[in-house]
Amino acid sequence: MAAAGQEAGSQNEKVGNYSINKMKPAKLHYWVLGWFSMALCGWCTSNKFTQSDNHPHTWKKLYLVHHWPVTVCKMSANDCEHPPEYWTIHGLWPDKAEECNRTWHFNVTEIKDLLSDMRHSWPDVLHSSLNRTQFWKHEWEKHGTCAATLPVLNSQKKYFGKALELYHHIDLNSCLLKAGIKPSSSYYEMTAIKEALTRFYGVTPKIQCLPPEEGEKAQTIGQIEFCLTKELQLRNCTVQNGESKPMPADLKLGTEELSVCSDTLPTYYPSQVQDHK
Repeated sequence: MAAAGQEAGSQNEKVGNYSINKMKPAKLHYWVLGWFSMALCGWCTSNKFTQSDNHPHTWKKLYLVHHWPVTVCKMSANDCEHPPEYWTIHGLWPDKAEECNRTWHFNVTEIKDLLSDMRHSWPDVLHSSLNRTQFWKHEWEKHGTCAATLPVLNSQKKYFGKALELYHHIDLNSCLLKAGIKPSSSYYEMTAIKEALTRFYGVTPKIQCLPPEEGEKAQTIGQIEFCLTKELQLRNCTVQNGESKPMPADLKLGTEELSVCSDTLPTYYPSQVQDHK
């Protein structure tokens, strides 16, 4: 018993009224080594996620997406009876990233100063009520929370405000009108539309169409995407060397889906939904 008491005393030191457990040097060495290894491993993992291009929230460019409301309505049975007859914003989308922060919920009060412009330039085409905010909520939570890694887009007001600013600066509606491309019952050549946009902006956008339905010969223009660098400068939408292809950003409503327009098919730019049923 005395030996046991001496052994216990060798591992415990009394300081005042408190007993402190003393770890043997060998055990202390392994404990420190293990703690350091775990800390180093954690740092490496964290650094990998923030630096690696393979991390799901890493992106390299933005798409400012315009859609043609008449075509959107043609693709849907919703209540968009009188869609705007001008190009409106679909969204500002980072490539390769979606729903980056599911706890950062949309709050319409943060963009109350933008609502007048939002209703005109970024309307919910599929639903006629001006008070609906579901479309903006979807765009913020799916795309805005990823774009927010840029300081210039790191709040809801900044994200929506900058998208509106870019939309007005690009002014797609005026560009097409100046090029003599306007909604009509006749067809356009897709190459002519591409050439007009490239000549005006100095970059190649991505143009998407609704493929011809059975019995039709023409595709229907539906969406035009402008690509931007992280500095918010226009760039070509073609994939550059060293870049991976972005996630699909096509619009799909029901069974109908937009895809990259064909250069060989005639292109319909509809003025009214009923014209092309």
